[in-house]
Amino acid sequence: MVERHIVHVAIFIVIANLLPGPCGDVRSETKATEPDGLRLSANDPEVKLGDRLFFETRFSQYFFAHCHGEVNTSLEQGDPVVQQVNAVDRSALPGKVRGQSINCRQCHLGDDFVKDQPLAGRTYVDFSRRSPIPDRGDGLVTTPRNSPSMVDFGLPREPPVLLHFDGEFATAEDLTVATLTGRNFGWLPSEASLAVAHIARVIRQDNGRNYRQLVYHQGNGVPYRDALLGRDPDLPADLVIPERYRVDVMKASDEEVLEAVARLIHAYMNSLRFGTHNTSRDSQSPYDLFLQKNGLPTGPQDGESNLDYSRRLLALLQQSKSFKWVAPSQDATFQLHDQLYRFGETELKGLKIFLTRAQDAPTAHVGNCLMCHTLPQFTDQRLHNNGASQLEYDGIFGAGAFAALKVPTLAVRNAHFDDYLPPSANHPNASSRFRAAPSSDKPGYTDLGVWNVFANPELPKPQQALTQILCGNKPCESEAVLPLTVALFKTASVRDLGQSNPYFHSGVADTIEDALHCYITTSKLAREGKLRNGSPEIAGIHLTASDIAPLAAFLRSLNEDYH
Repeated sequence: MVERHIVHVAIFIVIANLLPGPCGDVRSETKATEPDGLRLSANDPEVKLGDRLFFETRFSQYFFAHCHGEVNTSLEQGDPVVQQVNAVDRSALPGKVRGQSINCRQCHLGDDFVKDQPLAGRTYVDFSRRSPIPDRGDGLVTTPRNSPSMVDFGLPREPPVLLHFDGEFATAEDLTVATLTGRNFGWLPSEASLAVAHIARVIRQDNGRNYRQLVYHQGNGVPYRDALLGRDPDLPADLVIPERYRVDVMKASDEEVLEAVARLIHAYMNSLRFGTHNTSRDSQSPYDLFLQKNGLPTGPQDGESNLDYSRRLLALLQQSKSFKWVAPSQDATFQLHDQLYRFGETELKGLKIFLTRAQDAPTAHVGNCLMCHTLPQFTDQRLHNNGASQLEYDGIFGAGAFAALKVPTLAVRNAHFDDYLPPSANHPNASSRFRAAPSSDKPGYTDLGVWNVFANPELPKPQQALTQILCGNKPCESEAVLPLTVALFKTASVRDLGQSNPYFHSGVADTIEDALHCYITTSKLAREGKLRNGSPEIAGIHLTASDIAPLAAFLRSLNEDYH
C-alpha cells in the first residue's frame, strides 16, 4: 500500500494556492486558447458568469414554493436537503448553502471544505453513494446514481459526445436545462414549464445581491439582466461576456433565457481541467511528472489513436532499463492528499499491469485497463458493462438474481413506457424501474444504464451518437441492439481518484482496493459466462491479490492537488 503521512502544510498556504490570479482586460475576444480551442481561464467573463449561475440557489422548486413571489428574498427556512453534506468516509459536513435551497454545487463540490479539512477536496463530485435531492413526496430522496466528476468535461474525445453515465444527453446545454428544470432541483416531470418560467423570472428580476464575483467598480452586484446584455458602460471590462453569450432577457422568451443560462454554465464546466500536458497546464500528478522526467510521450502523435498511444507507452516502458523516479519532498509534496508524492518501482509495476492487454500476455498480471481507460485522459468515453449493477443487485437478492431479471424487448418496453422507463414530460408517472437504486423492498428495480436511453422515443437527441458508438459504421436494428445495452455505462476517468470516492456509477466501492476486488470478481464471472451482458474487456482481466497493491499505488500516482 502507498505510504501515508500526516498533511503538514499550513492551512493558509493551501488557501493561498486556491486563490485565482489577477484579472486582466478581457473585452477583446483574441485570447490565448488551449490546443483544443477551449478557454480554460477562470478569469474569462463567460466563465465567471457561469460560475455564479452554477452556484445559484434560486432556480430550485423549493425556492419557488417558499419565496412568496419575490426572487431576491431570503428564505425563512432552507430546504432540509442542503443543511448538511453526507459522506461515506467521514462525518456529515455542514452544508455550504444551508438556509437556502439546492444548486449545482451541492452535488458537484470542489474546494468548499479544504480551508478546514484539507483532505476534503472534491473533483466536482460529492461524498455520497447517491446524492440527496429535495423530497417531493414521490419516494425519491436521492439520485439513482453516484455524482459524476466534471473535471476535464470539455476535453476533445474520439467518439461522439455523450453525457451522463447512460449517455442521456448529447450536449452540455441539454444536460444543464434538464438538471435545472428536473427532479434533482426538486421539479416534478409535470412542472417543467413552470420551472422554465421561474428560472427566467429569477434572471430578469435579480438585483445582483447574490453576486459572487460579479460586481461593479463601486462594489455593487451586477444583476443578471445587465451581465447577460453586456452593454452597460459601467460594467467592468473583465465582466463583459462575448457576443455569442449575450441575450436581452427582457425581450427574449423564457426558453431563450434558459438556453443562455445553459451556455454560460457550459462555459464554466469547460474551464475545469486537471493539470496535465494533455491540457497544456503544468502537470501536478506524480505520474505526469514521471513521464516528463524520463522524456516519455505524454499524449498521442498526430493521427495516432489514444489506444495506440497507450500501447506505445507500454512498449517504451518495457524497453527502458532505468528510470528517474519521482521522490517525496524532493519533487513535490501533496497538500490535499494523505499520501506521499512519488512514482517509483511499485507504481511502475502497477502502470505496466494497467497497460497490459489480455492478448499481449499470459493470464497473469493482466489489468486490461487501457481497453476502457485509454491514456492520456484515462477514459475512452465509450460504453461498457463492468458488472457493477449486477454486483449490487446480487448483493441484495442473491447470486444469479440479476441474470434472472426479466427485461422486456424494445417493442414491449416502448409500448408500456410507464412500466419500465424513467419519467418524462409526456410520461410523468413512469416507474423508472430500470433506472433505480436496488433495494430489498423493491425487487426487480435496478439500473440498466444505457438500456433506458437507447431507442427511447422521448430522448431523440442522443440516438445518433449512441448508435454510432454501439454499432460503428455497420447498420443495426434497434430491436437487436437493445439487449446489448443492458447495464452499459460510460467509462469514467481514473484521474485523481483520491478526491472522487466512492466509485462506480452506483458508488458501491469505497476505496480503490474495493474497486479492484470488484474487477477480480466480475472478470471471473465473465469468464464463467455468469456476467449478464458483460463487456468482453472484463473477461480479459486477470488479476490476483498480489496485483492489488501495485495497481492501487499506480492509480494513486494519478492523484493531484485539484482545486
